[in-house]
Amino acid sequence: MGCDIFLPLNGDRPEEECGIFGGNLENSQAAQLGLFALYALQHRGQESAGIAISGRNGIKVKKGLGLVSDVFPNLSPLDEVQGSLIAGHVRYSYGKQGTRPENTQPLLLRYQHGEIAVSHNGNVINNHQLRSELETRGSIFQTTTDSELLAHLVARENNPDLVDSLKKVLPRLKGGFAYVILAHDKIIGVRDPLGNRPLCLGILEDRQYVLASESCAFDTIGAEFVREVNPGEMVCITREGVHSIPYATPGNALCVFEFIYFARPDSNLGGRNVHLVRKELGKLLSREEPVEADFVTGVPDSSISAASGLGEASGMPYEMGLLKNRYIGRTFIEPSEETRKLGVKLKLNPVRKIVEGKRVAIVDDSLVRGTTTLRLVKMLRDAGAREVHVRISSPPVISPCYYGINIPTRDDLIASNQSIEEICNYINADSLNFLSIEGMVKATGMDRNHLCLACFNGKYPC
Repeated sequence: MGCDIFLPLNGDRPEEECGIFGGNLENSQAAQLGLFALYALQHRGQESAGIAISGRNGIKVKKGLGLVSDVFPNLSPLDEVQGSLIAGHVRYSYGKQGTRPENTQPLLLRYQHGEIAVSHNGNVINNHQLRSELETRGSIFQTTTDSELLAHLVARENNPDLVDSLKKVLPRLKGGFAYVILAHDKIIGVRDPLGNRPLCLGILEDRQYVLASESCAFDTIGAEFVREVNPGEMVCITREGVHSIPYATPGNALCVFEFIYFARPDSNLGGRNVHLVRKELGKLLSREEPVEADFVTGVPDSSISAASGLGEASGMPYEMGLLKNRYIGRTFIEPSEETRKLGVKLKLNPVRKIVEGKRVAIVDDSLVRGTTTLRLVKMLRDAGAREVHVRISSPPVISPCYYGINIPTRDDLIASNQSIEEICNYINADSLNFLSIEGMVKATGMDRNHLCLACFNGKYPC
């Protein structure tokens, strides 16, 4: 990712790739509602943001690097465009794609039968093979994104029927992905056959259908959740309504990290509220790995639900031991060890009067490299904590992800190379324990075979 990094804790967090949105909205509200939906999905990507609207003179796009508020400071994405069909995107780059302006989305592409704007979340794992095949046949790529790959494949079909082209092209893609594709007269939502990446369908009044990575976007714009898009399904939205088009045999491999970390607590996945699942993770963690401490605290924000669950199950009070600075935003700095240390201090601060002289049980949602946990433990000790007990509301991460989550190589995963005791010594905690895979699955309330657990057990769904 070059020299662009997040100041906060993300150096020791798996990173979600993107949030996508699209729909058929009332002309006068399309841009504003699309923008509000992107604000709701901002947690899924902070590197770039963009909106595309299909109007009388074609598809117009406004996008750029930074947060939604950076790209759209005056809350007016495309006021001059009169159109009801809209697609939106917030991005976090995957792997070595990097924060490049040309990779910002929606990606607008023109071909023989018109133009399309593509918003994408996830990773096509046979991308290099397909790209090499197309380049051999004369295709010239302008970006490093899978969004452009899909457009080239569609163009090669030379078919004026976009839906028909996609039915032939999509089965060639392997991996975890979701797309929102904007054409001049329709919006198409696509979910991968594994159901690894989330995508859901909602409705506003007057048959205005919308698509989003998470249901929290619907709450923000006043839409009603209808259902999740099925694995291996295309959903085509026109001004006349919505149509379902299966394109592949459906599987079941929803990324379990959606429950653990990625999704907003007020979203629902698989019919389950994310906050309640995380609270159950904490309760089961308390039963599996009891801890004696004066109070429990969570790492803001994704671990607060699990920490409250652990506190409730153990009878320990929950305290705000760490305070989060919410107004840093994203800062571009050289990725040195020293600046990463400063980044953690800038992002989080221990509340000394609560921590001092106490035995602290701190809950975090995951532990990847271990570097951030090391700094958090040190911060608590420097603030006067007598003991620091670390509890992780997920199992040890032992394998990289290939489906769109930026989990590093196996060599970078501390739990892949060290025992729990060795990790505990490294982070200088008084104790360290993880939730079991069985406990994690139980907390979701889903069938084990309906979840992707690859980063925890090394067993990939495809």
